[in-house]
Amino acid sequence: MGRDFFLTTERIGFSEWQENDMELAKLLWGEPAVTRFICASGKFSEDDIANRLKKEIDSNFKFHVQYWPVFERSSMELIGCCGLRPYKSRKYELGFHLRSKFWRQGYAVEAATAVMGYAFTVLKAEGLFAGHNPPNIASQKVLGKIGFHYVGDEFYEPTGLYHPSYELILNS
Repeated sequence: MGRDFFLTTERIGFSEWQENDMELAKLLWGEPAVTRFICASGKFSEDDIANRLKKEIDSNFKFHVQYWPVFERSSMELIGCCGLRPYKSRKYELGFHLRSKFWRQGYAVEAATAVMGYAFTVLKAEGLFAGHNPPNIASQKVLGKIGFHYVGDEFYEPTGLYHPSYELILNS
């Protein structure tokens, strides 16, 4: 599988979602272990997956950011996604979803750190926002490792819950 990468780390390559990526999208968002913290039902239907893929493609078209698909460079296997979406003013929301077979291997920290660098150097972001589903302690730990600071809870409509929320401000 040939993919073009616009951003790489030692182990990871960042690509862009394309309309013909439905099988990859199903591999990621079809896994209940991944989606259990993303939506109220805990599972994405095939329509939900197609809509999520379209949302990421549309975001890239409109704002030049998305939760980009990330691949293990050595195997070209899809790890998950990590990226940005517009948040407020000159800030972006950082997010990541990793397939369970890639958990606890440092990929979330590696990917999020690369995206942070991209946000501050290429996009000239003034700050980043992130949140996580309250029981998702792994995401909380990642955000702490990469320098985010808790700022309060924010309502997240897809889950119907107040998510612990964090910020990282440039030069803070």
